[in-house]
Amino acid sequence: MSAVTAAPAWDVRRLPRADGKFFLVTGGNAGIGYFVAEQLAGTGGTVVLGCRDAVKAEAAMGSIRSRVPGAELRHMRLDLADLGSLEASVDALGLDRLDAVVHNAGVALDHTPRRETKDGHELMFATNHLGHFAPTGWLAPLLAVAPGSRIVTTGSFAAKSEHLDLDDLQSTHDYRPKRAYARSKLAQTLFGLELDRRLRAAGSTALSVVVHPGGALDSLTPARPPLHARTSAERLRALPAALLVQGKEAGAWPAVRAVLDPAVRGGQLWAPHRFGLRGEPALETPQGPRADTATAARLWTASRALTGIDPAGIDPTGIDPAGIGPNGVDPSGAGSLTDHHL
Repeated sequence: MSAVTAAPAWDVRRLPRADGKFFLVTGGNAGIGYFVAEQLAGTGGTVVLGCRDAVKAEAAMGSIRSRVPGAELRHMRLDLADLGSLEASVDALGLDRLDAVVHNAGVALDHTPRRETKDGHELMFATNHLGHFAPTGWLAPLLAVAPGSRIVTTGSFAAKSEHLDLDDLQSTHDYRPKRAYARSKLAQTLFGLELDRRLRAAGSTALSVVVHPGGALDSLTPARPPLHARTSAERLRALPAALLVQGKEAGAWPAVRAVLDPAVRGGQLWAPHRFGLRGEPALETPQGPRADTATAARLWTASRALTGIDPAGIDPTGIDPAGIGPNGVDPSGAGSLTDHHL
């Protein structure tokens, strides 16, 4: 009888090679997204940084190349708050396949007044959730070409303690910035898990995985000048916090594992293993609002109505908004699968 060789333990500092693969990281020019891009670049794959500002993208790519000689990098102009621009951004990507997209970019506001995008959507819900929901549909043909492609959606520890108000997804009636942010991240989590259910029902080989970075602070993050600098004094002051949280380099680990680890399965949630706040990535079981499949299905229907896109079967002209409420919610709670392409 031949011996079975056990798969090596996952090592965040010894990543498997990914030569010839293509990865898109939204918000890859700063914060956690930067470190996701830097770590993926070290595997030999081509990493596309999706962000609005070309100057900031060039600075990020320069920093990555200084640490990863020969890194294959590109910039894709991407404004998640402008739904009307997303199709053109994807068309300009210039790829014939995509092995993974990491939905990482986001905005967090901690002040009033409530802000809207030019499409009339509340800024955090629009950017963090709708701005990733919609391009997943436009990216579907590229993801379909790569067997076992990954859609990795970034939630947040903050989503654990929130509930979605399906009658006020846009926080129109009672806007509280921190709550609106947490709800947008809960929406992302529900989207990622619902997407995988729909992909499985369609027999797709694509996987949808949800991650969250735990507690990731700038003060604990390695310096990446000129993008991020950290003084010795700041580092010393941050040491007590390191008992509970971590820096953004470590905050990138769950997303990187979700992209690269062949053992990862669709519908999983990966997060830091120590209380969900720090440490190497480990499986976490979605509970409470994050495990609410009925809410996830209704959110899907609402998001389709608000964007005109179905990420599990791109058919912008086939969506009938009749019977959809003012926030895009189908009062019946019913969702439907269109023709799937992933």
